[in-house]
Amino acid sequence: MVVTNIEAASNAKYKVYIDGEYAFILYKKELSRYHIAAGQELGEDIYRKIRTEIIGKRARLRALHLLNDMGRTEEQLRRKLERDGYAEDVVEEAVSYVKSFGYVNDGNYARIFIDGRKNKKSRKEIFANLLQKGIDKEVIERAFEECYGEEDARNAIVQILKKKHYDPEKADKKETQRILGYLTRKGFGYEDIFSVSEMLDIYDKTV
Repeated sequence: MVVTNIEAASNAKYKVYIDGEYAFILYKKELSRYHIAAGQELGEDIYRKIRTEIIGKRARLRALHLLNDMGRTEEQLRRKLERDGYAEDVVEEAVSYVKSFGYVNDGNYARIFIDGRKNKKSRKEIFANLLQKGIDKEVIERAFEECYGEEDARNAIVQILKKKHYDPEKADKKETQRILGYLTRKGFGYEDIFSVSEMLDIYDKTV
């Protein structure tokens, strides 16, 4: 193996390229410790030592720090570690490490996410949010089965109406149609919307 290039990633960190491909980031003192310089040979034993004892350990600690800072999905954790400069195989090892201790669990993340938003957002909107976070569709569906009921959507509609200061006794037809259109765009089903509408005696204002 040959160190083909070293480029600054920051004032203290440097990207190391081996045989023309990006390998890892090291601090300046680590470059000196292992006598790493562009054009120099890098022995397999030194490479493995750096890879396991420095980079692998650093990635695991970084993953733990990120999860301690805030809850993340597997995909969010992967993206953040990749942005930090860790190679794909290192990232996968770090993710597997924290998963083995249950520190990252997409199912739990989805359930907590749903519980915290089901009284404010539609099921469709929450589902889309979780997909964007990289959670598998089947995992999301199972989470909804476990912690989302028929009344949750209707409660969310009522809360939105309150937040929008919608008063069914004072609202005219135009305002009523506007608020119902808003609920539709937010992803609420017609059955839930009109169930709440009838309960609040506002359905007649739309016809």
